[in-house]
Amino acid sequence: MQEKGYPSSLINVEKEIHLNGLKKRYDIVVFHPDGSIHLIVECKAPNIAISQATFDQIARYNLTLKSDLLMVTNGINHYYCHMDWQNECYNFLKTLPKYTI
Repeated sequence: MQEKGYPSSLINVEKEIHLNGLKKRYDIVVFHPDGSIHLIVECKAPNIAISQATFDQIARYNLTLKSDLLMVTNGINHYYCHMDWQNECYNFLKTLPKYTI
C-alpha cells in the first residue's frame, strides 16, 4: 500500500466465490473505485513453492473475477502478471504496477 499506492479501502481479504458450482475462497482482491477488480493475489505459505498449479488456480478464479492483474506470492517469491484477454493468456511483469484509477 505504501510503495504502490493501493488504497486500503479498496482491498478485500478472503472472500468466498462460486466457480463452476464449487465454493472457493480468494486471498486478496483489490478493486477499482467503480467496483471492478484491479488485482487478485494468491498467497501461499513460505515453505510452498510457486508452481504452474498455483498459476492455474488463480487463472481459474479470474475466469469469474475478471481482473487485469494477478499476483502470486509465498512471501519470499513474488510473481506478477497482466491478463491478455484477447489472446487468453497472462504476461509476466517485473514488478507490480502502481495503483492508478
